[in-house]
Amino acid sequence: DGLLRVTPASSTTAHSIPHPHASRLPDPVQLEIYANRFMSIAEQMGRTLRQTAMSVNIRERLDFSCAVFDAQGELIANAPHIPVHLGAMSESVKAVLRAHPDLAPGDLFVTNDPTQGGSHLPDVTVVAPVHDAAGALRFFTAARGHHADIGGTTPGSMPAFSRSLAEEGIVLSNVRVGRAGSFDRQLVAGLLAAGPLPARRSAENLADLEAQLAAVRTGARLLLELAAERGIEDVERYMGFVQDNAASEVRRAIASLTPGQHTFRDHLDDGTPLVVTLTVAPELLTVDFSGTGAEHPGNLNAPRAVTLACVLYFLRLLVGKPIPLNSGCLRHVRLSIPERSLLSPGPERAVAGGNVETSQRVVDALLGAAGLLAASQGTMNNLSFGDGSYGYYETIAGGAGAGRGFDGASAVHTHMTNTRITDAEVIERRFPVRIVEHAVRRASGGAGLARGGDGVRRTLEFQAPAHLSILSERRASAPHGLLGGGPAQPGQNLLNGRELGGAVSLDVNVGDRLSLLTPGGGGFGLAPSTEPA
Repeated sequence: DGLLRVTPASSTTAHSIPHPHASRLPDPVQLEIYANRFMSIAEQMGRTLRQTAMSVNIRERLDFSCAVFDAQGELIANAPHIPVHLGAMSESVKAVLRAHPDLAPGDLFVTNDPTQGGSHLPDVTVVAPVHDAAGALRFFTAARGHHADIGGTTPGSMPAFSRSLAEEGIVLSNVRVGRAGSFDRQLVAGLLAAGPLPARRSAENLADLEAQLAAVRTGARLLLELAAERGIEDVERYMGFVQDNAASEVRRAIASLTPGQHTFRDHLDDGTPLVVTLTVAPELLTVDFSGTGAEHPGNLNAPRAVTLACVLYFLRLLVGKPIPLNSGCLRHVRLSIPERSLLSPGPERAVAGGNVETSQRVVDALLGAAGLLAASQGTMNNLSFGDGSYGYYETIAGGAGAGRGFDGASAVHTHMTNTRITDAEVIERRFPVRIVEHAVRRASGGAGLARGGDGVRRTLEFQAPAHLSILSERRASAPHGLLGGGPAQPGQNLLNGRELGGAVSLDVNVGDRLSLLTPGGGGFGLAPSTEPA
């Protein structure tokens, strides 16, 4: 019939087939194939998580991330989920490895501890070691999801004025929640109910955790299937090659930067200084945050893992190619973060706002120091509300900063967040609010040769009494332009037309209307003069 029929001999195995790329150097075609296979596994983990989760946060807003790691906990590949999650997740996996060196097949762990690679308490990570048939540890898979509530002083677990970690919710530090693949629901339910400020909807927490478990098991299965198909040694070699390639691409990107020192100074809305100095040398980039303020008395502290995530994201932007974001990106980077500072706080410090607000400002400072991009909105505009029985949380889009030769995008989530907004039909069906307005905030972007993107206007009308919390930056200071570009409009928070501050914690009643006008992005370059000659 004109077909060539190939029947493999029954005695052949994947381990015994000599691959043409079995040298010490990677085959470029196989490198591309493996990089995409690893990313595909993370993407399939994400699909499993979204389809099986219960909360609006994960199902609708897509506030989750999935990734695969090698046996040492180094990030190999991720799906294009939330940048602030992905750069920090490797630290969580390594923390589990340090705390539990006796890992056994089927073990499962849960963590959200900011001192152990966590970002902030609502971001709960499930970690699964992956062993081969002989019981040897080969890989890790992990899934991080933002839970709608994890306890704390306010519904949604994003209190505007928290001053200690204990006020922000339940801390889960590298807890073994499963053995031999069995999930201990009773243990986790007890932990969520412990203490004076327990989780408000533990059944939803448990449902989302089980969805995360399904995701990490999907990743484990797919990794082992890949190992069976290609041979475990080959898969491990190419995990190393993928990291080598990332390191090589970052080294090439560093060479494109102007040599020497480049310092950028900014400050948070309350005046806390944020300073970064990039020192560009052959094959080495030093990123030094000396001069940044001491740890914050409130909750704008960014855990060290979050700061690391910001740097990793910045490096990924420099590369400008579709390579997997992984630990190899940091090989040619020296990082200096002052201890007990805004970007590396002590273990007792509140961090709810650092993960979502300070992280955005760190990226703007890094891009400003490199002279590449004007400031984006510089905030995630965190809104949460609820009562004793529920909590709802969302982040709201704004304007992106302009760059050389391109305008900033309007009404998008920028940099360290990559979530959606909950559809009006979904939020109105599941929570006692009505969406009155969701529109582009015209002319809020900065002027310049390239214009900054516009923010949005979002108005909600409450249909039942609730407690409201807002965590937002760029209300007192405008997102900056670059190389002569103009600043964007700062944001505003309004209740029934009355101006609120950037940090808000108050009770609302039936009929109250909350409006968030989010910042635009800064402009880039001097705009051509429009004045008559």
